[in-house]
Amino acid sequence: MTSTEPEPAAAATPAAPAQPTLRDVALAARVSPMTVSRTLRGDEGVSEATRQRVREVARSLGYRPNEVARNLRLGRSDGLIGLVVTNLANPFYSQLALGVEEALAEQGMRVLLGNSGEDPTRERQLVHDFISRRLDGLVVVPATHHHGHLGPVQTLGMPVVLAASLPVKVDVDAVLLDDFGGTWEATRHLISAGHHRIGFLGLPAATWTGSERYRGYCAALEEAGIPLSAELSGYRQRDVAAAEKATEALLDLPDPPTAIFAANNRNTIGAYRAIRARGATTRLAGFDDFELADSLGLPLTLVAYDPRELGREAAVLLCDRIAEAGAGAEPGAPRRKVISTRIVEYG
Repeated sequence: MTSTEPEPAAAATPAAPAQPTLRDVALAARVSPMTVSRTLRGDEGVSEATRQRVREVARSLGYRPNEVARNLRLGRSDGLIGLVVTNLANPFYSQLALGVEEALAEQGMRVLLGNSGEDPTRERQLVHDFISRRLDGLVVVPATHHHGHLGPVQTLGMPVVLAASLPVKVDVDAVLLDDFGGTWEATRHLISAGHHRIGFLGLPAATWTGSERYRGYCAALEEAGIPLSAELSGYRQRDVAAAEKATEALLDLPDPPTAIFAANNRNTIGAYRAIRARGATTRLAGFDDFELADSLGLPLTLVAYDPRELGREAAVLLCDRIAEAGAGAEPGAPRRKVISTRIVEYG
């Protein structure tokens, strides 16, 4: 007798799970990614209990070794890293990005670029996205002093290098500019030329660059016995237009400054426009050399350096960390590299 009951519908085929990573195994086994790497490589320095737990977790998750790490150990890297900058419209960051790209290209690696727009929330989103893409490492120019999302635990062990900022409460490598020393030297240069009322067009104090350059300005004044004036140094700008307005306000003071120090190239250009429009004789100095600075027709003192060098050094540090992780080496203490500056004169 033939059954007339309908056959049950075929169950929907579940979507294939994402390929687990070494970091997934580490989280599930409650050990570091380095320990997982050492265990699966047969390192005798791992305890038997840890070895059994890691291997059981790796088996249950269906983990397969990361080919990128293997290629790095063999010198055949085809890895991908993320770069987060705060303002790609600023030539400093585009040059820094070129330096990162050049150094990585020599290692057969590539770059994904993200622009935070100086927004800490956007920065955290970019970092999270890059981590979820399982990149090999990150170079980050942070927007604020809050770096908790860049620590080893938060990045699941992904190597991170900060550029142009000292890490705060996270153990990661960093490449810095001599922000304090460059500003101190340029301000002293203005003082030695006879200027005692020196305006300061600063950057947001929440950034390492902004706080260090302001500190260099204050130190030079203090050393010369010149009192700090709030009306001359209370300006913090993000773009050229705001710097131009701030300079106009300085020039409108009953006793205007005879010189102005601008804390980056955007501020310098805004200050130049205001000084030029007024026909003022205010002496101008600034941090960051820039294209056509020698063609402005105005005496100009600038703190110069190579932003590409900053990017290259950050990429080199990152590649070293990625290679160490691929080889199973224990990470050493955080490293610091400081890029020197020099004073140049135009006009």
